[in-house]
Amino acid sequence: MSLTFYYAPMSTASTVHWSLEELGVPYEGVRVDLLDAADKKKKLGSVNANLKVPVLVHDGTAIFESAAIQIYLGETFGVEKGLFPAPGPKRGEALKWLVWANVTLGEANGRLMRHASERSPAELRSAPAAEQARNDLDAALRVFEDALGDKPYVLGREFSLVDCHLASFFQWLGFCGVDLKPYPKTNAWVARCNDRPANLRLMQES
Repeated sequence: MSLTFYYAPMSTASTVHWSLEELGVPYEGVRVDLLDAADKKKKLGSVNANLKVPVLVHDGTAIFESAAIQIYLGETFGVEKGLFPAPGPKRGEALKWLVWANVTLGEANGRLMRHASERSPAELRSAPAAEQARNDLDAALRVFEDALGDKPYVLGREFSLVDCHLASFFQWLGFCGVDLKPYPKTNAWVARCNDRPANLRLMQES
C-alpha cells in the first residue's frame, strides 16, 4: 500500500493529519510551503489542480478536500480500528457533522475573517458583513453546543475521526480569536480532544 499525504501546518490539512496519526497507518508526508507559488506548483500540480492542501494519494489515486479525505479514511481504515461507524444511521450522523464543519462552521468563520481580520485587505472588509458573519458563527456554535449535550464525544461515548475533524476546526477558531467560554460543553470537549497523544505530537511538530 502506498499512502502519500500533502499538507501544510496551520491549514485544513491539520484535520487529516490528526486522523492519520490516530489511525496509525503508514504514510509519507510531503510538506508544502503555501507562501511559495513554485513549491505549490511543483508538489501539488500533479495531484490537485486547485494547488491546495490537503491531498491524500492512495495507490495512485489523488483525493482532495478535507471532508472527502476524512470520509475515505474512515471507510477504508477507520471502521476496523473503531474510529468510524460502520454503514448505517451512525455513519449518516458522522457524515452530517463532517460536512457541517466545512460547509456551515468553516464558511461562517471564513466570512468573518474576510470582513474583520486585519490580514484581509482593507477594501474587502465590511463591518455590517462581519457582524452578520459573527451572528451566523454564534448560531452554528449554539447548534453544536446543544447537539453535544452530555456526550463526551460527537458521536457518543467513543472518540472518532469526526472528533479529529471538528476539533481541528475549533482549534482554528481559537487561533482566529473566537472565545468558546460561552459554550462550556464545547470548550470541555475541545480540551478533551486536544489532550489526545496524537494531537499533542502534531502540535509539537508544527
